[in-house]
Amino acid sequence: MPILIRTALFVPGNRPDRIEKAFNTEADVIIIDLEDAVPLSEKETSRSKVRKKVAQYPDRMILVRINALGSPFIKDDLEEAVVQGVNGIILPKVEKPDDIHEINSLLCAVEKKKAIPDGSIRLFPLIESAAAVQHAYEILSIKTKPERIYTAAFGAADYTLDMGIEMTMEGTELFYARSRISIACRAAEIAPPIDTPFMIDLNNIEALISDAKRAKELGFQGKQVIHPKQVEPCNRIFSPTPEEIARAEKIIQVFEEAEVAGTAAIQVEGKFIDYAVVKKSRDILALAAAISKKG
Repeated sequence: MPILIRTALFVPGNRPDRIEKAFNTEADVIIIDLEDAVPLSEKETSRSKVRKKVAQYPDRMILVRINALGSPFIKDDLEEAVVQGVNGIILPKVEKPDDIHEINSLLCAVEKKKAIPDGSIRLFPLIESAAAVQHAYEILSIKTKPERIYTAAFGAADYTLDMGIEMTMEGTELFYARSRISIACRAAEIAPPIDTPFMIDLNNIEALISDAKRAKELGFQGKQVIHPKQVEPCNRIFSPTPEEIARAEKIIQVFEEAEVAGTAAIQVEGKFIDYAVVKKSRDILALAAAISKKG
């Protein structure tokens, strides 16, 4: 079942007050972070805080970013924080296909132990290094039993650090990585990816909007955000406009009428329309319906 992810708001797992505020935003998804946002001294105590908050919001879409494979924290993250009500995990530092098989085995054991339905904890690999970008399709096309990967998330902070480059307002340094991740998701027949947070200047909403538009143009379905003020602009960018909805409705109506008459290639407002364009139009209407249903 498709998940609405225009915005995925990060919140530190050691801060119940901020978790509470996050759930009161319009973010489609809440990511409770047990990795970079939590200091080493609070890794152990944060898990119970996460567990309690998850139980309080059974109707929200919740992901938990656990610590990486090979870290001393991952098994306890899975054991204590990944509970009924967590819809998926973000796995950082994924770099090779074997990582997917390993995390799937761990998740299968957690689901079995906690009587969680098999495969219900979806996997969101975080692509955040040169190796991960290079092997994106190999990683994302892995078909585990049960199927686990929903889509990928992009982490530009670690990616640029790994590459020894700087993040810029223009975002030209991210073009290749974004393109490769988006293409890999499409080729692997999984959902479109979730873009990296915009972290250069939290007060520059116009720059955030430009960054989100670049990601959307490259095929991303939404964006990770790190402050509540980023939610509304990103929700807006990744939502179809009234004009797009009206055009999609017109395309479908005209095409269906033409199809009944025995024609499958027509023009609407001077643009050639075929089955591929109709599919895109239906996707736009399905997204609009999901947004409307969320209310």
